[in-house]
Amino acid sequence: MPLMRTDEAEIAYDLIGEGPPVLLLHGFPQTRALWHRVAPRLARRFTVVTADLRGYGASSKPDAANLAAYGFRAMARDQVTLMRGLGFERFHLVGHDRGGRVAHRLALDHPGAVASLTVMDIVPTHRLLSDWNATLAADYWHWTFLAQPAPFPETVIGHDPDHFFEACLLGWGGARLGDFDAGALAAYRAAWRDPATIAGMCADYRAALTVDFADDAADLERRVACPALVLWGAEGVMARRFDIAATWAGRLEDMRAAACPGGHFFVDLYPDETAAALGGFLDTVEAARVAGKG
Repeated sequence: MPLMRTDEAEIAYDLIGEGPPVLLLHGFPQTRALWHRVAPRLARRFTVVTADLRGYGASSKPDAANLAAYGFRAMARDQVTLMRGLGFERFHLVGHDRGGRVAHRLALDHPGAVASLTVMDIVPTHRLLSDWNATLAADYWHWTFLAQPAPFPETVIGHDPDHFFEACLLGWGGARLGDFDAGALAAYRAAWRDPATIAGMCADYRAALTVDFADDAADLERRVACPALVLWGAEGVMARRFDIAATWAGRLEDMRAAACPGGHFFVDLYPDETAAALGGFLDTVEAARVAGKG
């Protein structure tokens, strides 16, 4: 398993394929194994990098007491350093869930590095937290639970990590455990059984309510200029609670938007449809880039 050292962490990654570079980022409570059936399809015409976020999977876990180390800005720096270390100064960027939030921050902080941006099944962090209400609190209870002071959530989760995290996988869109690929599920379980990973995920959510909310508040008027795609699960919580495309319309200058089948974890459950939507968008962006050079 290759690792790339950044200024503050070691990032685990895999690289396959040949062609324009694409970076795929996973979300909670998963790892880069999320992309195991999507990456090979894209690798037929792209160089595909999948990476574990800091605090997740096989990447290193900085001190969980340092919330700035778990903000999306710090996570974004890791990924820029990773891609530059692999020789890619500019790349297509795709993120699901937490990975989508990291991707949005990366596109704001490092616009020259991002050829296109895809965010999956999220609304902007500041919008989500600003609109927080009883209904969202019931649906997305993990945001506030994980953000409670240490060691309360870590201790509760640690008594039965599989029960806790599998309950998360089965929520937000009505999936069943049997819907998930056995190999991917084994990779997720191996990661989330590690107490350091549990602490890292809690720190990620604590940072979201403080560090990330403040960072996003400072950037409310900024828009991402590169071509962007917004995808979401048609049966997921976010689709029920928000007009997802509308939440992004003021943040992305050149936006496409579409629903995918399934709930929040549509990447796991519908990899063919995910790869087709993503590949079609990336092909369009690349064709425009080549035509522009002509």
